[in-house]
Amino acid sequence: RYEKRRQCVSSSGVTTGGRGRRGSMPPFSRCLAEEGMSIRSFKLVRGGSFQEEAVAAMLSKPGTRDVATSEHALPISGTRNLSDNLADLKAQVAANQKGIGLVAELIAEYSLEVVQAYMTHVQNNAEYAVRCMLRNISRVQHLGEVDSVTAEDFMDDGSAIRLRLTIDRRDGTAEFDFTGTSPESYGNCNAPRAVTFSAIIYSLRCLVEDDIPLNQGCLNPISVVLPPNTLLSPSPTAAVVGGNVLTSQRVTDVVLMAFKAAACSQGCMNNLTFGDQSMGYYETIAGGAGAGPGWHGESAVHSHMTNTRITDAEILEKRYPVLLREFSVRRGSGGKGEWAGGDGIVRDIQFLRPLSVGILSERRSLAPLGLAGGGAGARGENYVVRAGGHVQFLGGKNTFMVARNDRIRILAPGGGAYGPPAEK
Repeated sequence: RYEKRRQCVSSSGVTTGGRGRRGSMPPFSRCLAEEGMSIRSFKLVRGGSFQEEAVAAMLSKPGTRDVATSEHALPISGTRNLSDNLADLKAQVAANQKGIGLVAELIAEYSLEVVQAYMTHVQNNAEYAVRCMLRNISRVQHLGEVDSVTAEDFMDDGSAIRLRLTIDRRDGTAEFDFTGTSPESYGNCNAPRAVTFSAIIYSLRCLVEDDIPLNQGCLNPISVVLPPNTLLSPSPTAAVVGGNVLTSQRVTDVVLMAFKAAACSQGCMNNLTFGDQSMGYYETIAGGAGAGPGWHGESAVHSHMTNTRITDAEILEKRYPVLLREFSVRRGSGGKGEWAGGDGIVRDIQFLRPLSVGILSERRSLAPLGLAGGGAGARGENYVVRAGGHVQFLGGKNTFMVARNDRIRILAPGGGAYGPPAEK
């Protein structure tokens, strides 16, 4: 009787409630508590009833820091937008219930044994596809039967991400060893272990040419070495908001470079937040994708570890006190080579009332690398343009106040090229 068996259904989402800074994406957070409420375990629905009062109490409670940051650090408030937080959670509960219902329908039609068998078949097929891909890459790169390749890249603050990839062609397995990666950062670009695993499974699925669904079977032939208390395996209280949206992109670039599969993409999500006590807004901005053997990088697209859609200009201007002055392709920002990197984006937003603004971005100091002799993509740039015309450079991470008619101008990075440019 399947009613007594357990099935797991998961969902995820983005919240913009925030603590300390609007939008839950503080550029300078130093500990997890400054980034939002951390809930280790809580029964959200009990006896068919959504536990709204208990959830509201948790979200409204001010946070406390586990580490000393600064004597000038802002207090950690509770959520400023409880109604949106509750709506997000209820939507996820509804999505899970829908998933449970659909799985139950499958079981009712085909039986539990058949459904579980096919779930296993899907994972076994993914495992087989990854093993075949690893064997093929080992041969194409003329590696030994058991051999290693390396790749590394750096965050704008100099933190290193180092990978030694060892492929065993005998059984189609691989070890991803990140030993040598920099220690945990006193900042927010630390990436929890799950983020690195997500980047790896995404990269593996990209490299598999067969049409398979993404699933855990892709990781069955893979082992991962992540030394503790490093950038990719931080302590439980470390700040991580930048790790999910920035470091994850760098990990993906490093993995794909190790496989010699693609040049670096923009390596960033260009996280922009603004708001005040009454509202908050958060968006990610696309850029240039890296090129590969036989294809140019795409321009003005989200790449790799992000799939968010940006708000339509008409909706943005209707719902928020801003005007979108420019949203265009940043021509010429892609790397030059046999296969060119994709161009980035220019996004220019004018504010119609005083607001707090934050930018959390990467690739402002170090350009997205090309591969196989291809040129690097252009670095990103962030500016605030004051109402009187005065321009100030913001760097990659900053938070600041704007007055009426001030603007933020963001130039997203381009992608790296593949192969040297043709001689004239």
